[in-house]
Amino acid sequence: MTSITLRCLEEYLQELETFEKPKILLEQYCTSAHIAARMLYYAQEQFDEIQGRTVADLGCGCGHLSIGAKMLEAGHVTGFEIDSDALDILFRNCDDLELYVETVQCDILQYLPGRFEKFFDTVIMNPPFGTKHNAGIDMKFLEIATKLASNSVYSLHKTSTRNYVLRKAAQYGAKGKVIAEVKFDIPRSYKFHKQYSVDIETDLIRFELN
Repeated sequence: MTSITLRCLEEYLQELETFEKPKILLEQYCTSAHIAARMLYYAQEQFDEIQGRTVADLGCGCGHLSIGAKMLEAGHVTGFEIDSDALDILFRNCDDLELYVETVQCDILQYLPGRFEKFFDTVIMNPPFGTKHNAGIDMKFLEIATKLASNSVYSLHKTSTRNYVLRKAAQYGAKGKVIAEVKFDIPRSYKFHKQYSVDIETDLIRFELN
């Protein structure tokens, strides 16, 4: 059992600082507190895969998933992120809550798995969906995640790509199961955005490593 309720976890995550100037080439959109809290809570309550576990967050950004995992008493959390500005925000968020998250600044596509192969019990991530500039990056994240995790990976993917994602996961030695369908709210963050916000139909998938 966790020592914090789902409601309290979401409320804490709602207070975290987010991107002021997100970078389009990195597809920087924060995982909402609502989604992050439920993603982590499910992993813990249904599978006992957060509390006391070693956890990696790929593309950790401002730290919603990393910090949420620490609040659910993960044994150790490592966030991997390419952008130093995002890590500065994560550090401030950690300071505000007096929590510690280890961070590694790197391009995960170049640096990992390296010495971290099968190092983590659980990997959590909200990978880039893959724009025309980053086509296929979501699957590259997933492939790396399956090399880092010894037990499971929790990840968000567009519902429209579900069948493709599950087939690719099988090639990586992971059995994927959709555990929730959520609406990922992308607020107007960039100049080319014409709508105030857009809801993207998204799957929360648990990948079990064989």
